[in-house]
Amino acid sequence: MPAKSRFTKLDAFAKTVEDARIRTTSGGIVTIASLLVILWLVWGEWVDYRRVSVLPELVVDKSRGEKMEIHLNVTFPRLPCELLTLDVMDVSGEQQVGVAHGVNKVRLSPQAEGGRVLDVQALDLHSQEEIAKHLAPDYCGECGGAPAPDGVMKPGCCNTCDEVREAYAQKSWAFGKGENIEQCDREGYAERLNAQRREGCRLEGVVRVNKVIGNFHIAPGRSFTSGNIHAHDLENFFEKNLPESERHTMTHEIHQLRFGPQLPDELSDRWQWTDHHHTNPLDNTQQATDEPAYNFMYFVKVVSTSYLPLGWDPLLSSTIHNTYDKAPLGAHGFAYGNQGSIETHQYSVTSHKRALMGGNDAAEGHKERIHAQGGIPGVFFNYDISPMKVINREARKKTFSGFLTGVCAIIGGTLTVAAAVDRGLYEGAIRVKKIHSS
Repeated sequence: MPAKSRFTKLDAFAKTVEDARIRTTSGGIVTIASLLVILWLVWGEWVDYRRVSVLPELVVDKSRGEKMEIHLNVTFPRLPCELLTLDVMDVSGEQQVGVAHGVNKVRLSPQAEGGRVLDVQALDLHSQEEIAKHLAPDYCGECGGAPAPDGVMKPGCCNTCDEVREAYAQKSWAFGKGENIEQCDREGYAERLNAQRREGCRLEGVVRVNKVIGNFHIAPGRSFTSGNIHAHDLENFFEKNLPESERHTMTHEIHQLRFGPQLPDELSDRWQWTDHHHTNPLDNTQQATDEPAYNFMYFVKVVSTSYLPLGWDPLLSSTIHNTYDKAPLGAHGFAYGNQGSIETHQYSVTSHKRALMGGNDAAEGHKERIHAQGGIPGVFFNYDISPMKVINREARKKTFSGFLTGVCAIIGGTLTVAAAVDRGLYEGAIRVKKIHSS
């Protein structure tokens, strides 16, 4: 039997003779409408195929020995930079003495003068000023009766006012304006402090810390540790001779506070719920007080978060993490292409504020709320690390085969419905003609 005859018996698409077909105007209209519907539905299927969805996962964070970057930008309109101190410490007892990428103190003019930028200086935590170049090589300054601190430019000597302040801090002595201190008189410390009384200060930069429970705080005065007690020299902060309008307070505005790198705009635009307003809840936070002895505390719960882009390659990402140990934290994603992950952190926060003189919150309608007395005026950020980690993985909702299946279903279903509609219109037209003819 010829091959053509064998396949002819298997034909599931029997053809009708062209003479047996009837073409109508309504059929043409239905055909055009069905084609438009098919194009619209196929376009929707294509958009759905190209749409990227985010699949969140919650796993135990098994990372060890990692560092965490804290990006901060905080303005204190009623606290001069000369009195501002930043301290970082964690539960291991380690105090942060190195700043990644640097932290800057930005001097600001008084609020009445617009708060413009006056000067920018780099801040090294607990750093000491360079020795004055005009001093004689054999000069050895006194430390005001205190032993010389470690790490001075000349062992056993205090050649700068800052070194004398450090020596006083180690003895837990109040320093004041450095009266009768030769080095401070020479450098004009008291004059410089008085000149900045009405100024404000903005602290901005990045601090790299151990990824353990800890805190960092911004408080006035030089900090020192006496036994297990952390304290600050507050004599210059509580200046009694200042008018009330010029008194120093811990009024502040947090322009930005985040843990880890900021998500790229590409991801923020793609995932509307991951913009910085949601991931950084303290951004643009303002707190005001007219009392110098006031304390603001923020309790932050940090959650490690990984973003795995659509083209994420686990082997390449693991190689980057293990090979480039000095790579910037969180830069394993877009810095190396879409095949790497983006490591950052989200956080939730609760806040508390109180007057250091104690009392209740009757002014706010809470007489039953009693505050303890004592403490250090300042802004404290206590951060805790969650043992869980959130992984946001990008994925397409449909595969290409699923897209093709959907297109075939759209074409077949639309044509079937269109055929039924056309048949109904045709039969209805015939019946109407019979009624009119009779």
